[in-house]
Amino acid sequence: MKISARLSALLAVSALAAGAFAAAPATAQVAAGTGTAAVTPPDISLTNVKQHLADLQSIATANGGNRAHGRTGYKASIDFVKAKLDAAGFTTTLQTFTSSGATGYNLIADWPGGDANQVVMVGSHLDSVTAGPGINDNGSGSAAILETALAVSRTQFQPTKHLRFAWWGAEELGMVGSRYYVNNLPTTDRSKISGYLNFDMLGSPNPGYFVYDDDPTIEQTFKTYYAGIGVPTEIETEGDGRSDHAPFKSAGIPVGGLFSGAETYKTAAQAQKWGGTSGQAFDRCYHASCDTTANVNDTSLDRNSDAIAYAVWNLASGSGTPPGGGTVFSNDTDVAIPDGSTSTATSTVNVTGITGNAPSNLAVGVDIVHTWRGDLKVDLLAPDGSVYALKAANVSDSADNVQTTYTVNASSEVANGAWKLRVQDMYSGDTGYINSFKLTFP
Repeated sequence: MKISARLSALLAVSALAAGAFAAAPATAQVAAGTGTAAVTPPDISLTNVKQHLADLQSIATANGGNRAHGRTGYKASIDFVKAKLDAAGFTTTLQTFTSSGATGYNLIADWPGGDANQVVMVGSHLDSVTAGPGINDNGSGSAAILETALAVSRTQFQPTKHLRFAWWGAEELGMVGSRYYVNNLPTTDRSKISGYLNFDMLGSPNPGYFVYDDDPTIEQTFKTYYAGIGVPTEIETEGDGRSDHAPFKSAGIPVGGLFSGAETYKTAAQAQKWGGTSGQAFDRCYHASCDTTANVNDTSLDRNSDAIAYAVWNLASGSGTPPGGGTVFSNDTDVAIPDGSTSTATSTVNVTGITGNAPSNLAVGVDIVHTWRGDLKVDLLAPDGSVYALKAANVSDSADNVQTTYTVNASSEVANGAWKLRVQDMYSGDTGYINSFKLTFP
């Protein structure tokens, strides 16, 4: 969240009509008192979100202690997020701009499919201030929408509307990156954005649960989610006009979002409602060097991450059919991988209802969280026990995680049956788990 409210006046010039957000079909849209059914999104893994935060912390530590605009830590942060999205099948665009004599970067990621004339856009700023690594402000928002985007890929979500994610640069200098994006959108493209959802500070250590009150439908979607888990909310006022929704709202685009609090003190009534400490800031490390991975409340981060997925799935609508068509069988149960052992970890997917043999282009989606992926040997086992090697161990490959899709010629195998992902950690010293495994039959 940026330092001052210098752009708050922008919001006064663009009052939006109630209900301006184009509602999704009644079978998917959430609305209080209407009795319509909600789409059930996947659970967003807190472990994965926190791993993204740990990675952003490592980037800051290796680059002078921050991830600020114009510094090497910011560019490394953008590159980190972009690599994850490219591997997950998003179409990514790196948009450059100039501010304070330095090159800035916005990252735009589009998920294939959906109505291009109705775009649901989700964004967070990725930059920190120079004083610290910016893990709550705003690694928390950036990590949460990154994991939501990866969940879109893992589930092969096919929304009715087009989905677009964005990570903004130079927000701390006055929403420079997001304003550049909006100002350079042709008028016709602006009109295609059904709504923009903003997430800036989601894991404050003394958290509140604040919902933007800008667009009625977006606001109600978040309120419905929180009501469903028994958490009361308040209207967000502290950060109004101080984050990246402001340029969108000024352009007449419906906006909404979530916020867990910054430098304002929690009242006694709020502490009674949410827990925590009254008379203390929601985030005592706001814009300070102590805004590290230790400055995050797990419960707040987890709830807000799940709320993002709830809003994305419901406002965009859709099904689990891949953009290119096909049938997906998946297993999202975590399976621990024994460290440096002859033992293996196995995740099983049971395929049913497919006629004949498996295809020559069977898509094998693998999401393994591990601190040294070179340790891992990964195989696909067909129902008859046949082994298809997906990945060999490589002790020099020190990067984290295996998050990709392999293509296997399995045309000699009967499709129906128990398919297994088998993972062996060949070297000791690093740990991880299978996060999910899926097969897509075209």
